[in-house]
Amino acid sequence: MRFEKRTPQLRLRLEGWRSRFVLGLVAAGFAVLAGRAFFLQGLNHGFLQQKGEARYGRVVEMPASRGPVKDRNGQPLAISTPVESIWASPEDFEADDAKLRSLARALGIDAGDIRQKIANKDRQFVWLKRQISPEQALKVMALNVPGVFQQREYRRYYPAGEVMAHVVGFTGIDDSGQEGIELAQQSWLAGTPGSRKVIKDRKGRIVEDVESLRVPRDGRELLLAIDQRLQFLAHRELKAAVEANRAKGGSLVMLDARSGEVLALVNQPDYNPNNRAAVTGRQTRNRSVTDIFEPGSTMKPFTVAAALQAGIVKPQTVIQTAPGSMTIGGWTISDAHPHGALTVEQVIQKSSNVGTAKIQLQMAAEDMGAFYRELGFGAPPQTGFPGEAKGLLRPAAKWKPIEQATMAYGHGISVSLLQIARAYTVFTNDGHLLPLSLLRRDAHPIGRPLVSRETAREVSHMMEMAVGPGGTAPRAAVPGYRVAGKTGTAHKPEAGGYAENKYVSSFVGFGPVSEPRFIVAVMLDEPAGGRYYGGDVSAPVFASVMGAALRMFAVPPDAPQTLNVQAPARPAATEARVAAPGSEG
Repeated sequence: MRFEKRTPQLRLRLEGWRSRFVLGLVAAGFAVLAGRAFFLQGLNHGFLQQKGEARYGRVVEMPASRGPVKDRNGQPLAISTPVESIWASPEDFEADDAKLRSLARALGIDAGDIRQKIANKDRQFVWLKRQISPEQALKVMALNVPGVFQQREYRRYYPAGEVMAHVVGFTGIDDSGQEGIELAQQSWLAGTPGSRKVIKDRKGRIVEDVESLRVPRDGRELLLAIDQRLQFLAHRELKAAVEANRAKGGSLVMLDARSGEVLALVNQPDYNPNNRAAVTGRQTRNRSVTDIFEPGSTMKPFTVAAALQAGIVKPQTVIQTAPGSMTIGGWTISDAHPHGALTVEQVIQKSSNVGTAKIQLQMAAEDMGAFYRELGFGAPPQTGFPGEAKGLLRPAAKWKPIEQATMAYGHGISVSLLQIARAYTVFTNDGHLLPLSLLRRDAHPIGRPLVSRETAREVSHMMEMAVGPGGTAPRAAVPGYRVAGKTGTAHKPEAGGYAENKYVSSFVGFGPVSEPRFIVAVMLDEPAGGRYYGGDVSAPVFASVMGAALRMFAVPPDAPQTLNVQAPARPAATEARVAAPGSEG
């Protein structure tokens, strides 16, 4: 049956302009989409590429090995060994409680620590544990925990342990220098890490190595002036002396008398840089370089050298020290035993405070102040070692007469052991002061002339007398060799004055006198074993180290007829003494 009549809705028709308008809107929308697609993929494709790479592309760091530190003969003192570090991507981390506990056991940490580290899913990188052995890392990765990865790093190892600790120092967890040479030479030793671009799947596995962005550059090798054999020797003897004398601490510096190179530098107490879990600042402090003390009578040779150079005295000039004391401005300077008339040579041999003070008072304070500064006192020794002390030396214009007098025998001035050792290069290089170096030198420096060759040798002879019979340091004698040196014993400053029973005992000397090879400076802090004079506690350390070093280097004996002098129980009893404001010489 056919319907002739239709409903009104069926008879409605869309107007022609409206259909064209809708078609235009649709076409315009497609045009905008096509233009946007062309812009993003053709003109500004970096945006989409960046978003895509953020999901599968990674830049992986390629670690660089830190440069090795070696002694002057090429023996390793600090090397980098490969280790593995474990990290996680919180957004990709997947592990049930059982697997999480297994991962914690393999890492040797608490499972709660892992949960805390991966709690923030917005982070892409967290360390789980750094610098573990490759064997331990293998066990961790064998668990196949999604989102857990390993990365190659390097850890510093110190073969000589505590023997070289104060020289070499150590690095932190990020392989950056924290102490010693490791810190001082950071820019030389540190390498430059490289990087490469890779493609990873959602589980973090590398599926394609795209390109190398930067090639890693390893750190450079560093050769120190230190001789590891002498360092072991010095460490052994100093440690034994500190223990035997129940001292609070001690230091020893050994220099090449001809080049100014630091051949050995040790301190007590020490520490093991490979295991620093319980190390304190007291142990890591390099006392030889960073600590200062009043040097006592080890300063007397410089007082006499300045007077000889100025023509004020000669070696045989007689100085009247009777009655064994002198008073200046209400302060009394005294010797341990009255000596009466002494020649300048005997003033050094007997270590007379009164005699040395009288010599210094004949000179202008400004001249002595300038001479002390030329010797390097009051300024850092410029070795580049972190925290090196400059010492304390007041301007000469402010010296009072009593200060000028006491400074002649090492009171009222403070120095580091490295500074006093360096100053003695004046006597081993015909009057020239040498610059110091912790790095190996290929040539000997000329040095700066301060006194004449004749003056340097005259004072050296006086210090040789101090080591011989009748001197203050017969226990510093080395059989078969002529050696020279000077003792020092000083009360420690305390609360604006001086402690009654606390001493710093020292000895500085060199040998052989005929052709000096080594300078050895020894300092013991607060010896409490019943003896405290420098000639008793420090001089024997000098003799042991100097004698062994000369024999080790096959230095020909220059005193084959040396007498075997038996040291008395208290050979330093003739060492000078000051009542105030200083102490024993």
